[in-house]
Amino acid sequence: MPYVFDAYGTLFDFHAAVSRHHAAAGPDATLFSEVWRQKQIEYTWTHTLAGRYVEFWTLTQRALDYCFERFPSVDRKLRGDLLNAYLKLDAFPDARNVLRALKARRERTAILTNGSPAMVGAAVEAAGLKAELDAVLSVDTVKMFKPRPEVYALVTREFSCKPGDVVFVSSNRWDAMGATAFGFHTVWVNRAKAPDEYPDFPPAAMVSDLTGLLSVTA
Repeated sequence: MPYVFDAYGTLFDFHAAVSRHHAAAGPDATLFSEVWRQKQIEYTWTHTLAGRYVEFWTLTQRALDYCFERFPSVDRKLRGDLLNAYLKLDAFPDARNVLRALKARRERTAILTNGSPAMVGAAVEAAGLKAELDAVLSVDTVKMFKPRPEVYALVTREFSCKPGDVVFVSSNRWDAMGATAFGFHTVWVNRAKAPDEYPDFPPAAMVSDLTGLLSVTA
């Protein structure tokens, strides 16, 4: 049974880029990071709805530029440092151990991400997760973003399986909704203890961190 993980927010901490430069960014650093993420995802939805694909790395840069305009207290000279940090995001502390545990059980593991191949490849390499993954799948193949079903179909195509054979793990509730609608067994990693926004598409399980996945699926 393939275990497929979202990348940003699930395996990799997208706030790590700003966290590394928190002092230099100043008092608006936390909100700056939150809006950067919000705009990044918003741009994926609007471009997919409009039928105009632009790769995730470009949208990440555009979202960052928006944040510099919105938060003039943050020095624009940090732009290069923040983008470089985003290419080498910290993996969550439990990510490697959970992937290794799944591999020890002879499960197949993969990433399914909005990230462009070079972008996610850099993150996987920096975090030392390459050996723990059987595949890294990017939406760049189909030129549209999650939660389009064509994206989730990349998994069933890669592993020659049915949707019901897949365990899909994401910290993004909208992503878990799309995966559930596609037919995956979805695990929502609800680190923030957020309310459920999509009760019509409930995940198979909800956990507070990646380690909880091993108990749910053991």
